[in-house]
Amino acid sequence: MKVLIAGGGIGGLAAALSIARHGHQVVVLERRDTFSELGAGIQLGPNAFHALDHLGIGAAARQSAVYIDELRFMDGTTGQRVASMPLTGAYRTRFGNPYAVVHRGDLYQTLLDGCVAERNIALNTNCSVTWYEQNAESVTAITDTGRRFTGSVLIGADGIRSAIRNQLVGDGAPRVSGHTIYRSVIPMEQVPQELRWNTVTLWAGPKWHFVHYPIGSGKFLNLAATRDDGARDVVVGRPAERTHVLSEFPELSDTARQLLELGTDWKEWVLCDRDPVERWTDGRVALLGDAAHPMLQYAAQGACMALEDAVLIGQLLAGATEDIPQRLEKYNSERYERSATVQQVARAMGEQLYHPAGDAAAARNAILSSFTVDELYDKVEWLHGARIGGTGEHR
Repeated sequence: MKVLIAGGGIGGLAAALSIARHGHQVVVLERRDTFSELGAGIQLGPNAFHALDHLGIGAAARQSAVYIDELRFMDGTTGQRVASMPLTGAYRTRFGNPYAVVHRGDLYQTLLDGCVAERNIALNTNCSVTWYEQNAESVTAITDTGRRFTGSVLIGADGIRSAIRNQLVGDGAPRVSGHTIYRSVIPMEQVPQELRWNTVTLWAGPKWHFVHYPIGSGKFLNLAATRDDGARDVVVGRPAERTHVLSEFPELSDTARQLLELGTDWKEWVLCDRDPVERWTDGRVALLGDAAHPMLQYAAQGACMALEDAVLIGQLLAGATEDIPQRLEKYNSERYERSATVQQVARAMGEQLYHPAGDAAAARNAILSSFTVDELYDKVEWLHGARIGGTGEHR
């Protein structure tokens, strides 16, 4: 059986690996002229490593990961440590894998290397899929230049502005969140020794927050500062002046400001997501990753959800014949509730956890600081503890 995948990002390559490992031929259609990935750091929970192990590249992915000691939540205006969740011994024992951070490019290269080494995967560039046609026996992906690729299945892994989703769901442009994020990556050698924390640290303030953590095997520090500024226009990776970035976070406490001031070559994005939709399939066509359930990054699960999708769709297509639409519907039904919940939780975290001011911020601090470590683990059990089992079910 031949499976077509529109999109060669993290989700698309993960799906290609998963499906090929179950014996099918896979054709990846990437719109750009090269297979590469933009961006900086991403966080990978234990659920992501479970998925990467299923894909056969867990060991390779671990080589470039930085294993974080704790998640640390700080009051960004006072500098007070509000709560911290250790990620070493008891956490790894409970969830079966570590929590780590990686450079997006490193994770992508691991997936790409796996696909290049897999004889059942064909990688094609300059193939921007804009439409599909299908009948009872096959589906055809059609590119903007009129090229046609025919297979038994088409997976739309073409991102938040997916052309496949536009045809399948037709829900228009993504929702602009009104939040602008500024990102910078700097060499760790430029960071004062006393600030080289092996943590994911979040400083929360009124309508803003600032996150930093090491990436690139600890050689770099990833900085990401987000402002709820009501932005309405889509911005993707536009250079931002350092003075502008610093002026957007005047309330930052001393240590956080010291770290923010280290940033150089800032770039900005206006964050977008979509409302959850229940239907991701149309006959022989299914959506995956950001094409299916794009989310704000506040739950740090976007890549993790795409990896989970990939594992499940590979399992469900194993041995598929004429029952392909039913198998894709099963994939949709098994993934919808979980991914929709993460989409909604990510939005709520930005509003209720990261950006409150005044009395609301004080109440948040009081609640977070009251939790024991075990209670914090209980809070993330549903997210970090989930894994795709041999039957394709979360457990």
